[in-house]
Amino acid sequence: MKITVSVDVDAPVSTVWAALEQIERHVEWMADAEEISFRTERRRGVGTEFACLTRVGPLSTVDVMTVTQWEPQRAMAVRHRGLVSGFGRFELEPVDGGRTRFTWSETVHLPPRLGGRLGEIVAGRWVLRRVWRGNLERFRRLVETGRPPDAGG
Repeated sequence: MKITVSVDVDAPVSTVWAALEQIERHVEWMADAEEISFRTERRRGVGTEFACLTRVGPLSTVDVMTVTQWEPQRAMAVRHRGLVSGFGRFELEPVDGGRTRFTWSETVHLPPRLGGRLGEIVAGRWVLRRVWRGNLERFRRLVETGRPPDAGG
């Protein structure tokens, strides 16, 4: 299943990247990410590896993510391993008025015990897309106000 969501942030790419590159702070704007713990000394760049405790409703999992792409002020990508596997990519693009378009694309594979392909369709259409749109909205508010938003709203 592939999901893509985006938001326009009222800030230049350099400001948006400065917030995005702080992986340890993703829990401040990702409602589904409860805890991030690094598995490498590295905290930035290709090869950075971390475990992310993720919770969506009553389901939780710890996925190990490895940064596979790191282009400052342009893109960051990760590979997921664990109960949920796949690839995620954040891309930044300057738009009119000094704003930045932040696009989040994920390709997610669910195991048979979570519904396999049917679970991906249901989760993608009705759950994950909504959660990730909310995450991007919280990120937008974080960057535009300088204050971490309430992860629940």
